[in-house]
Amino acid sequence: MASGINSSTMTAPPPTKAGYHFPPGLKHNLVWYVYRKFRPFDPISLFQYLAAEYGDIAHYKIGTQHILFLNRPEYIREVLVVQNDKFVKERTVQRMKMLLGEGMINSEGQQHRAQRKAAQPAFHRQRIAAYAEVMTAEACRLSDGWRDGSQLDSATEMMQLTLRIVSKTLFNTELGEEVEKLTDAINRIMGLYNYLVALPAVELLVHLRVPGIADFAPAKRKVDSVVYKMIDAHRRRGEPSGDLLDMMLRAEEEMPELAGTRQQSLRDQVITIFLAGYETVANALIWTWYLLSQNPEAEQALHAEIDRELGGKTPTMDDLPRLRYTEAVLAESMRLYPPAWAMGRRAREDFSLGEYRLPAGTTVLVSQFVTHRDARHFVEPERFVPERFLAGGRNTFPKFTYFPFGAGARQCIGESYAWMECALVLTTLAQKWRLRLVPGQRIEPQALITLRSKYGMRMQVEARQPVGGI
Repeated sequence: MASGINSSTMTAPPPTKAGYHFPPGLKHNLVWYVYRKFRPFDPISLFQYLAAEYGDIAHYKIGTQHILFLNRPEYIREVLVVQNDKFVKERTVQRMKMLLGEGMINSEGQQHRAQRKAAQPAFHRQRIAAYAEVMTAEACRLSDGWRDGSQLDSATEMMQLTLRIVSKTLFNTELGEEVEKLTDAINRIMGLYNYLVALPAVELLVHLRVPGIADFAPAKRKVDSVVYKMIDAHRRRGEPSGDLLDMMLRAEEEMPELAGTRQQSLRDQVITIFLAGYETVANALIWTWYLLSQNPEAEQALHAEIDRELGGKTPTMDDLPRLRYTEAVLAESMRLYPPAWAMGRRAREDFSLGEYRLPAGTTVLVSQFVTHRDARHFVEPERFVPERFLAGGRNTFPKFTYFPFGAGARQCIGESYAWMECALVLTTLAQKWRLRLVPGQRIEPQALITLRSKYGMRMQVEARQPVGGI
């Protein structure tokens, strides 16, 4: 944490000669603070410090780059909704083009709208309902392989499970042994995240075997080999199966402007949806198992609901409306540990927020991790209290105080898919098992593309008896 930093005055600097008016914030360039106070650098700690010292809006600089951090729902709405057309994705996301290319996360304007339109049918309610059986079947297969008293890394288990699910539901592909190859490659790339974001000219350095980032190029080749193999298999089938990849193939063929780049465009879309589809759900489940292991009363209430509502049968999509406490557990878990922990935009033109006037090129950052823990909106914000979501579910809190899947025009297209998968996997596994955190571990969130557990999550598997003897 940044408790040793002396804050500047809360009075905002006067307007500049160009008419810009910046909010109060760090006196010195952030590079100075990182060198003097933030070692090792942790963006979450920085954001928490800014929110504690400056409240709703804070300003700092990296080099000549102006950056705002927002922690006020009205300001967040202004950037993500009201003035959305004035902004594009910021530099951090742009850097991830090295892995994701021009997929839906990185693309802008007409390209993004076309990609979203092509993928949208795969996430309609009728299609999502058809995915439920695959989700529970894969969860059952994992459950059948667990043994009472054994230990496992829940991070690895959930990552591989959700990757198998996304490959079968959205791409009609059985990855088999490729699961480990793909997860290993993506884990290696994730481990390089801070280098990829921070180093200048990193797009060139990754090809020069520079120490620290030498793993990127071979890991990316592994990812590409799996993805291209999947695309080629779909093309060879001839008869469409109606999955997301089929929809994207047809959409790409109907876009003449992509002539000569269709294979690359498809690759970018597939890897983007793979990453978003399995990383988000896996991390939500990892932190949920952890929180349940630390809160036995909530765990007991979850088990009681599962046993009462399901009576030992495998859950289906039709059961989910009755599993209100299960939904509340997941919602509270994603409040405390949101898989998408921060969002950023870069201003294409001058803009205003409240009394402040900012120049084009300003980067605007918000953090779900910080906003979700704001005591102005959540009583005892550091506590795991699923009951706070029971009265009306996720809609009980003001807009832009709780947004684990983003918000505005770029809100996650697969949000309904992710909620359903989280609920079905959690209930399927929790019917038979509870997971206990192995003592002596260091548990620390790691702010990468998603919010991972930095040191994994070793858990002991324990068989459980139904509550009430069902």
